Amino acid sequence: MPGESVDECKPLITKEMKESKRLKFPNKSLLLAAFATCIGGTFQCGYNISVINAPTMHVQAFINRTWSDRYQANISENALTLLWSTIVSIFTLGGLLGVTIGGTLSVKLGRKGTLLSNNLFSLTAALLMGLSSSVGLFEFLIIGRFLIGINAGIGLCVEPMFLGEISPTAFRGALGSGTSIFLTVGILSGQVMGLNEVLGEEQFWPYLLSTTCIPAILQLLILPWFPESPRYLLIDKGDEEGCKNALRQLHGLDDCDSSLEDIQKEKSNLAGFQAKKPWELFADRSLRWQLLTIIVINMAQQLNGVNAGLLIECLGRKVLITGGYILMSICCIFFTLTLAFQNVSPVFPYLSVACVFAFVLSFGLGPGGVTNILNNELFTQTARPAAFMIAGTVNWLSFFLVGLLFPFIVIGLQHYCFLVFFVVCSSVAIYILLVVPETKNKTFVEIQNEFKSSEKASTSEGSGTTLLSTCL
Repeated sequence: MPGESVDECKPLITKEMKESKRLKFPNKSLLLAAFATCIGGTFQCGYNISVINAPTMHVQAFINRTWSDRYQANISENALTLLWSTIVSIFTLGGLLGVTIGGTLSVKLGRKGTLLSNNLFSLTAALLMGLSSSVGLFEFLIIGRFLIGINAGIGLCVEPMFLGEISPTAFRGALGSGTSIFLTVGILSGQVMGLNEVLGEEQFWPYLLSTTCIPAILQLLILPWFPESPRYLLIDKGDEEGCKNALRQLHGLDDCDSSLEDIQKEKSNLAGFQAKKPWELFADRSLRWQLLTIIVINMAQQLNGVNAGLLIECLGRKVLITGGYILMSICCIFFTLTLAFQNVSPVFPYLSVACVFAFVLSFGLGPGGVTNILNNELFTQTARPAAFMIAGTVNWLSFFLVGLLFPFIVIGLQHYCFLVFFVVCSSVAIYILLVVPETKNKTFVEIQNEFKSSEKASTSEGSGTTLLSTCL
């Protein structure tokens, strides 16, 4: 009897020990490595999304002067609008190109090597945009924005991959949310730098656009002091000693052995497998649900953006992202109603504003922070770079299409336009609820096994149904 009671208590003791480990604060080296990664990645991306807005009138005046000096004629309004739109939107095309090469570079150069090399695009862009006014070439602005777009695309592809691979299982969600936090801080920083009191005056706009070199320089100064991804070192390169050293620096001596064991398990499961190409993922039936999931959530993510914060590790990924999309669906309905009754009472315009804030907050509580984490967690080492390439491509294409089509949707549906987003949000919530497992505190191998077991269950159910219909 005493032996039985001890055995019964073992699971509880083990669970308590695991919980105490989870409550431990992350290693300082890990936090600094995450900071260095994000400052040159999503912070850089957010900064360049917003910094271009402040000097709009100044850049257009520069284009007008340059055109007049070059052709002895004023530029037409349509041509000026076209050139300015090209300067702004070519950032998206650069981002699309960046994600298509980011996954390949992360395999050849390593995660850390790709992030460091990526700063070459940023520094070149800063130089071109900073010199554009002095040399009288607005074409430098177009090339610079394209290069900084490539930088953003590679950063958004490789940064969450690197963060997920250097993080212990218990902190993977919290550190993964850093991508969204730094993106938001980058957008805010770009707006602050564009104020008239800082660099917003006409004579300073070339310096404003060239400040994109600052995050790149910071990353080049800080990130080299930290190791390559331990998973990349062991699984891709077979460097066990390098992996151990990296884990000691990033996780500390206490957690090093358990982390190494997880990586070794993943490596043994992937024995004989090579890094996959994006088109190979579409042909792999064992990854179809994971692939469909990242396509769905990345398309839906472009509705808006903030982040989920530290709630990710408390409530879990599935609860937050599903709850976020459900709340967004409700906000879309109320927003449509408040817009329809704008003229009924002076209260309704204020209610519309409240609905917008509620929508943004709902996004921040779930999809904004969880999407990049799921991109990382749903795949093992060999499939992850290709998966990020596909997810990034879908994300940038959706970003482009939403910006292109939304004005026409507004014209066609007027205040009912948000019902389109209601359909999207509710559909994604149902899909995640039915298909995606909870990944909180699970290793990559455990997550893969959950998908495999659910696929086997659905296959056996299908076989049973077929057999029953045959007997009947």
